Amino acid sequence: MLNLNSVMIGTTQAQALATFYEKVLGKPADMNDSENGFWGWQVGGGFLGILNHSEMGGKTKDPGRIMLNYETADVKAEFERIKSAGAVVIREPYEMGGGTIATLADPDGNYFQLVTPMS
Repeated sequence: MLNLNSVMIGTTQAQALATFYEKVLGKPADMNDSENGFWGWQVGGGFLGILNHSEMGGKTKDPGRIMLNYETADVKAEFERIKSAGAVVIREPYEMGGGTIATLADPDGNYFQLVTPMS
């Protein structure tokens, strides 16, 4: 049996992504090794890491290939908060399957979604 432990985002602009995700997650990194280009947050039951990776450059070529989903009871309020923190709006909040979803992008162009909890 497997347990998804963490998601790592490799980038050449790790400090900029770390600053962005501090705003998105509403807290400083739980693990900060800026000297080596690594920041990480415990988010619910998983861990999100930002890692300086010399082979990643520029905007992502396939931004929707993998999307992070963040659950929140108030998608619309979080959407407005995160949009004002500098996220790029991909799709405004919309209803689907009895819940609300919104899609945004980080400074590297990686997509992430805000979703209402599923029952």
